[in-house]
Amino acid sequence: MPSLTFLGAAGTVTGSKHLLDLGDHRVLVDCGLFQGLKELRLRNWAPFPFDASKIDAVVLTHAHLDHCGYLPRLVSQGFRGRIFCTPGTHDLCSIVLPDSAHLQEEEARQANRHRYSKHDPALPLYTGMDAARALTQLQPVGYNRPVPVVPGVEVEFINAGHLLGSAYARLRIGDRTVLFGGDLGRYSRPVLPDPVSVEQADVLLVESTYGDRLHEADDDGGRLAAIINASVKRGGKLIIPSFAVGRVEEVLYWLKRLEEQKRIPVLPVYVDSPMAASALQFYRERIGELDPELNQNMRDVCVFCTARMKIVETVEQSKGITASREASIVIAASGMATGGRVLHHLAATLPDARNTVLFVGYQAAGTRGRSLCDGVKEVKIHGQIVPVAATIERVDSMSAHADAGEIMRWLSGFSRPPTMTHLVHGEPVALRALAGRIETQLHWPVHIAQHLERVTLNL
Repeated sequence: MPSLTFLGAAGTVTGSKHLLDLGDHRVLVDCGLFQGLKELRLRNWAPFPFDASKIDAVVLTHAHLDHCGYLPRLVSQGFRGRIFCTPGTHDLCSIVLPDSAHLQEEEARQANRHRYSKHDPALPLYTGMDAARALTQLQPVGYNRPVPVVPGVEVEFINAGHLLGSAYARLRIGDRTVLFGGDLGRYSRPVLPDPVSVEQADVLLVESTYGDRLHEADDDGGRLAAIINASVKRGGKLIIPSFAVGRVEEVLYWLKRLEEQKRIPVLPVYVDSPMAASALQFYRERIGELDPELNQNMRDVCVFCTARMKIVETVEQSKGITASREASIVIAASGMATGGRVLHHLAATLPDARNTVLFVGYQAAGTRGRSLCDGVKEVKIHGQIVPVAATIERVDSMSAHADAGEIMRWLSGFSRPPTMTHLVHGEPVALRALAGRIETQLHWPVHIAQHLERVTLNL
């Protein structure tokens, strides 16, 4: 009998990996990094639970690191098969994976230079060479075009509206289907289209990141405008830790809109992420995959440009902005403040009460972002203790993940219930809340996946 093993995103929101074992063939759906709590991050360093060389193919739902960031490590451990994904995911992986490798290598260099690692020498999880090899194995496939993955199995990608190129992966095994939901997008949001409805699946995996709550109501950018204006009044800088791929576009969309409506002053806006700049270019090239209202007016990448926006490309430019005291907005990765250039901006701005740090996405347990949102008075950055005096704000309305109501709306589009719905990609409270809601409202059988659990699929 076919089986499914949950190798990640089970009881947590990171490390998505689901192994479909068909006896003669094995297909891994998603191959993400664990992030956040140290006990989770240590899983990245553990030997892969299965022989990587025995996996025949990988299917990727999208290009966020918690879904694709382990690929170079998998390749370094012997995986040689094809990695099926959409063209948009292929494009974004071409910048995400090398950047992740660079950050891994840079973190190891910093740890060795400043001697704050317990390991001597500190080593990267994977290298730029590993990332480059993984990219050569990507096999792009368009939406709604079923293709063979291994003998007897084909995959079809369906637009999930979560990120450029994001998809549900529908695997057909004979006359039965397993739908891997990946991350579910949102309804009536700018930049990306609504998630496509699906009528049926025999087995379903669905995320539950926000399964216990609803996002802030859309206030047409009112709260964002208030935060910016308050920061300007204090004469401080506004630092926005942001996911370089996916979130920067919506942040810029709102900044541009608020500027044009004269609801905020025209400020210097620094996008301190070469990766974000590259991602913006890919969004421009794939305008047909964006929200219809946006792509009707999109002629070039500057649909996202504010009046004084500047892409920061070099380290020297970034250092200059970090040292500057001018009132400005700085958007930099990473979105959970776990690495990247934003750490230098945070180290410089957190001690000053005039400044503001605004989080615009999910903050996983164990990340600096979560700690700051929870009100800590100091954080450690590059081995140094940094006091927190700046104002910490959070806006969840920009989240690219469906909330509980939107998940239920999507599930209600099924014409018949799956034989089993497995809940993944959520923390325990959210998982239990969503499970209860599905059982009560839809009367579907639901299972909360456990890490390393293996279940038999009755296909």
